[in-house]
Amino acid sequence: MNVLIAGGSGYLGSALAERLRAAGEGASILTRGPSDPEGSVPRYHWDPERGAFDRKALEGVDAVVNLAGENLSTGRWTASRRKRFHASRVGATRLLVERLAEADPRPRTLVSASGVGYYGNRGEEPLTEASAPGSGFLAELCLAWEGAAAAAGAAGMRVVITRFGVVMGPGDGALGMLIRVFRLGIGGRLGSGRQWMSWVSLEDAIAALRIALARADLAGSVNVVAPEPVRNAELARTLGRVLHRPAILPAPALALRLVFGGMADEAMLASGRVLPARLPALGFRYALPTFEEAVLKAVATA
Repeated sequence: MNVLIAGGSGYLGSALAERLRAAGEGASILTRGPSDPEGSVPRYHWDPERGAFDRKALEGVDAVVNLAGENLSTGRWTASRRKRFHASRVGATRLLVERLAEADPRPRTLVSASGVGYYGNRGEEPLTEASAPGSGFLAELCLAWEGAAAAAGAAGMRVVITRFGVVMGPGDGALGMLIRVFRLGIGGRLGSGRQWMSWVSLEDAIAALRIALARADLAGSVNVVAPEPVRNAELARTLGRVLHRPAILPAPALALRLVFGGMADEAMLASGRVLPARLPALGFRYALPTFEEAVLKAVATA
């Protein structure tokens, strides 16, 4: 299978490309840099804001994985940044689907990312793929993002929407950042710490994407989350225990709101108890089903 990855230079995309190539599959990426089809990983230029797209990127491609999107966790969600979040997800996906629809022959499958932010802040409510969308900026962004991807179905493509929890693995991802903070002895819960966080290990996220690519009978939304979401306070205790560091410096909700604005309420203090229903039904076996196992694996491979 030849797979084109939009967002292929990001944390998850680069790991997916490496895993596909190690398994003998073809993997190429879309990049804002110049096209380089002869590189060790073939690269093809696109610039969604300008509508640029190297159509050679789709030659011989069987499936496309869309992971494009500006990082949500790098600062306050100002009005201008919210526009960039929308453009880098919804606008980029629309351009990608337009080019897919025009391709002849076109790829058979589009696997497009979304996030568990789709469900909004839902407290203790267990959430599966059958649950309704929530409210707020993140939920509305995910809903529009998924709608842009779903349009590929009208072109006869199989569309899988992967709603990711926070992807946890070694290196420069979310877990690596948390490990660095806790090793400095300045880690602790956020707000009350009772909020649920749905997450997934990098290893299981890649395995889920590969199932989405391979299973011709799979379409629609799939929660790519571990079977055991974790409360924020337990996350802090686990990191402190594994790293042998204190986890006693809580960040009050008011302080988080002052520093991060709306991002605090929607991404740091919101509770999303999102559970996987479809992956287990497909026989998916998690390599790292608990948060402690993910931390131990990340520390061991750092």
